[in-house]
Order: sequence, then structure tokens, then C-alpha cells
Amino acid sequence: MSAENREPSGVRLSQSRTPPSTEYEMVVGLEVHVQLKTRTKAFCRCSTSFGDAPNTNVCPVCLALPGALPVLNAEAVELAVRAAVGLGCTVHETSIFARKNYFYPDLPKGYQISQFDRPLATGGRLEFPVADRSTTVGITRVHMEEDAGKSLHDRFPGATAIDLNRAGVPLIEIVSEPDMRSPAEAGAYLRALKQILEYARISDVSMEEGSLRVDANVSARRRGETRLGQKTEVKNMNSFSGVERALEVEFARQCELLERGGSVEQQTMLWDGATGQVRPARAKEGSHDYRYFPEPDLPPLVLEAGFVRRVRESLPELPAERRARFASEYKLTAYDVDVLTSAVAVADYFERVADRADPKTAANWIMGEVLAALRASGQAIDEFMVRPADLAALLGLVASGTVSHTAAKQIFAVMAAKGGNPAEIANAQGLLQVSDDDQLRRWLDEVVAEHPREAERLAAGEKKLQGVLIGAVMKKSKGSADPKRLGQLLAERFGT
Repeated sequence: MSAENREPSGVRLSQSRTPPSTEYEMVVGLEVHVQLKTRTKAFCRCSTSFGDAPNTNVCPVCLALPGALPVLNAEAVELAVRAAVGLGCTVHETSIFARKNYFYPDLPKGYQISQFDRPLATGGRLEFPVADRSTTVGITRVHMEEDAGKSLHDRFPGATAIDLNRAGVPLIEIVSEPDMRSPAEAGAYLRALKQILEYARISDVSMEEGSLRVDANVSARRRGETRLGQKTEVKNMNSFSGVERALEVEFARQCELLERGGSVEQQTMLWDGATGQVRPARAKEGSHDYRYFPEPDLPPLVLEAGFVRRVRESLPELPAERRARFASEYKLTAYDVDVLTSAVAVADYFERVADRADPKTAANWIMGEVLAALRASGQAIDEFMVRPADLAALLGLVASGTVSHTAAKQIFAVMAAKGGNPAEIANAQGLLQVSDDDQLRRWLDEVVAEHPREAERLAAGEKKLQGVLIGAVMKKSKGSADPKRLGQLLAERFGT
């Protein structure tokens, strides 16, 4: 290859960069590694707990000491089958574990126990929306494997540390067909996949903790071509938006190379989110490089008759089913449904409130005050001080006229900070709604005296000034005045 056609070591996509040629089409397939939500590892009884001191959750099996033999975790098998069923795959009665041989410092055995030519499941599909249209991506396979350890490059100057707590943690790898044609489709696929895994209680799906990791295979081909171009594999992406950005940059790099008459080399590229660059890491291995052969210490995985059926019957309600039910049962808009079902914990919270309060009102409060409070505090909804029964009780106080909507927001702020019973908070802070006409008229007299011009304009027929005066009374009463009755008293007073 001539010097001018050689691949650059890194390319950054900036605002000044020329966009990729429209002559080329992006082709993307994703490999998603998912840590299964088990208490113990795939082939031993060591804990899978995240964040423990390095090299504390290890044993002779994890460390590959001579004579240590693996024993398959039955819970991991059930979760893997649950994932395959949720993705519409065909689960095979018999699958085979294999040794995938490669040599990294954090792989103590010198091989990874995985599945190769006879995986757990094949042939699924995932349907999801992208820009108001429905897209379907095929699932090539779902197979079981164990995780490697972790290399740490920031603990000791000039040295790499190894933590083997993660070695042997149970994973599934979900391999898609090369059906995606844009970064947006890839991002939407990942979000839809994450939702299913979360709803089915298969994994914590946390990219921050490494329980969901994504490798992207991307190639460029001329539009109208059916043959796939040479692909590269992009790694080291730690967010879905990072995946989208990395795909954009790598596709632009390939298009630029092809337009110069060069060719794309099959290699692994690393994404640097801080600089917005991809750079080559190594030549991409093929299956022959791993020298797969059946794992001699594990028999074939044979699923009993009826096992897959029992797993399918025990599968929780998945996102598409829940969205349809929320729309029909609670009469919510499509936007409301999408927000409320975006995470299973939010959907569960909403249902517990809606069981005790008006569903639409519950939806508005959760999408507004609740999610805003969670964003501000950084809390998960499972940790939120305002429990569903307490929020429902607060909405009941508003519906009965016991507190105003303005006062309810003040009560909610106290509940979000400290928890507590909304009625007790309203009583303690003097926020019970005042409907007594004599008191309301006294507040009105004071507000009219303080805002004579607004009162004159209201009397002259400017009805929009009614809201100004009511707002002033609400402020004076600290949210306790009944705004509906205030409007009636103002109408009587000024004939509006």
C-alpha cells in the first residue's frame, strides 16, 4: 500500500471535518457482553460482588490452580435461557462449552471457557423504534461464557496491576446480525436491549460497573452493494452515546481511506472518548486464532424437557407488553408511556402510585417532580425518600381540596428531603388549604391594597390580571389559599 493510502493511526471527527461521502453506507453489528445477575461465579462459589478489595473473591478455580475443576452455576443457565427467550431465540437442547485460547495477564487459565460452534441459542430478533419508525435487528446467537480479570494501569507508576475478582463471573454474549445502518440505530438497539435485560431481571446492565460492555463491528460499502465491506472491531466504549460517537468517527475514517483508493484492514480499534479518536490496537483475530476445542472438564449442557417452557412461563412482563398495557389500562399518551416504562423501577413506582391515585395525575407528578428530584440528588428511585404510598396520599390531599397544588409541591420537597407523612407535614407547616371565605377576603383585601393598578385593570376588564392577584394571594398564604374559591371571590368583587 502506498504511503498516501496507508491508514492513519487516529482520526478525530470535528465540526470542521468533511462528512463521510454519501456514496458509502454504514454496516454495523454489535456484540454485547452482559454479566448475569447471580450471587456466585459461573464455575465456582466465589462472590460476584462489585467493588470489593482486589483479589478477595477468588479461589483455586478462579486462579486456575492445578486440579481445580469447574462446576456450572445452574442459576446462570436459567438467566441465560431467560435472555434468549426474551429475544425470541431458539434455545437448543444441547450446547457445548469450549476453550477459547489466548494469553492476557488477566486470564489466569490461558483460556476462557465460552461456547463456539454449538451455542445456547440462535436466531432471535429485536424490534425497536428509531425516529418514529420501527426497525428490526436479527440476533445471531446468545452464548454463555466466563469473564476475565481486570488489568489496572493507574494503581502503580509504570506498572500494571491485576485484579481477578471478575475472573469467572458469568456472562452471556449477544451477537447481532449486521443489520444496523447508522449510529442512531445502534444506540436505539442498545437501549431497547438494555430495557429487555433489565425488565427480565437478567442483569444490572450497568456500563459503569462493567456488567454491560459493547464491541462494535463496523464497515463501509458503496450504496447498492450487497457484499459486506471489510470490518473493524471498535472497543473501549463506556456509554451508549460513546458507541454512537465511535461509530461515526470510525465510519468517517473508513470512508476517507476508501475514497483515497486505500483498503480497510481487519483490526481492533480502540475508542478514546476524551479526544474523540479511534486508534489501532492490534490485528483482529479470527476464530482459528483462538484454537477452540471442547472444554474437557465440562460435559455438554443438556436442558431437561420442559425447562425452556418453564422459563418462558416465568418470564416477567417485557417492555413492549408493559407499554401496551399502560396505554390501554391507564389511558396514557404515547409520550407518557415511553417515559414511565423507560426503566423497570420507574414503571413499578408508577403502578404502585396509580393503584391509589388518578393515573394521569400520578404520571404527571412522576415525570415532573419525582424524576427532577432524582436527577438533582443522583438517587435511584429505589432509594427515593418519597415512597409510592406517600406520593399517592399527597395526590389524594390535592384531589380532596385539603391542600392546594402549590402547597403540595412544598410538602413534596420536604418529603423528598426527609420522607414523612404528607398530611402531618401539611398540618405542621400550616399548609392545609384555607377555604374559609372570611380569611380569603382578608387576604384579597391586602393584595388589592398592595396592587392597586392591577386591581383597577382587572375591574376594567383585563381578565388576565386575575391570575396575578390570585398568585399574590397564594404567595401571601404560603400556598394554603383555595385558588378555585379565590377566583370565584374575585369574579364577584370585580364582576369579571
